[in-house]
Amino acid sequence: MLNAAVMIGLLAAEYSASVEAFRHQYEESLRAPNGWLSVAGLFWLHEGVNRAGSDPESDIVLPAPAPTFAATFEFHGGKVTLHPAPGVHLLINGKSPTGQPIRPDADNITLGDLSLTVIVRGPESATKTGLRLRDPNSAARRNFSGLHWYPVDQHFRIEARWVPYNPPHKVSFTNVIGMTEEDTSPGYAEFQFAGKTWRLEPTEEDGRLFYVFRDQTAGKETYPSGRFLKSDLPKDGHVILDFNQAYNPPCAFTSFATCPLPPRQNFIAAPIPAGEKKYSEHH
Repeated sequence: MLNAAVMIGLLAAEYSASVEAFRHQYEESLRAPNGWLSVAGLFWLHEGVNRAGSDPESDIVLPAPAPTFAATFEFHGGKVTLHPAPGVHLLINGKSPTGQPIRPDADNITLGDLSLTVIVRGPESATKTGLRLRDPNSAARRNFSGLHWYPVDQHFRIEARWVPYNPPHKVSFTNVIGMTEEDTSPGYAEFQFAGKTWRLEPTEEDGRLFYVFRDQTAGKETYPSGRFLKSDLPKDGHVILDFNQAYNPPCAFTSFATCPLPPRQNFIAAPIPAGEKKYSEHH
């Protein structure tokens, strides 16, 4: 029979391996041909006709070898339609365009290796609509030097008390392009760390809780604006905050993302040296 010390050691090794597996999967998602490293442009549309092509005077500038004039994107009444230039083979979800409006964050427009998606940002009263360009041959993807992490430390896997809101609470996020949007928070996680009690207020995303937070390592050892963290939904009035899995927002890797900034209530006035460190192309 294994003694207690050996059992604890085995459990620690198993935990460390699970965190390393998460980190590997996260890095592979960045490296993927359609991952955040491939994001190579963001073009806000103006009302009317927006020209796309490799001509540097285009509204939507595509990298070579895209045609000088590839297409027009018509933007009217909040809707975007695609009209390929003669002889240019543009597809939407693998099919020829039919003149139907393009669905934001759903339809994938392709031209060779390039892909474009429509995104909508901002509050309902002042939305902006744009096209996000992905290029698997982007400089960011070619020059990716790998991620850097703090060592795994179980001290930073924290059980927090879950306090639900009834009804759910509105929370405001300002993003890196200065827009403020509202989302809904189902409650907050309250935990003890560095001799004090802290709270983090998440939103819900894909069946998990999503936290945008900032601690005192920001700008020194970690990404300046803050980091992201996910946890499972509450169980028995608790959630597990595993800061070993804290990770950088997409804005750490591309200037063409619209990352939310941490709300003031998610500032932690203590260093949490766990999770992902600052990324640099030149380590």
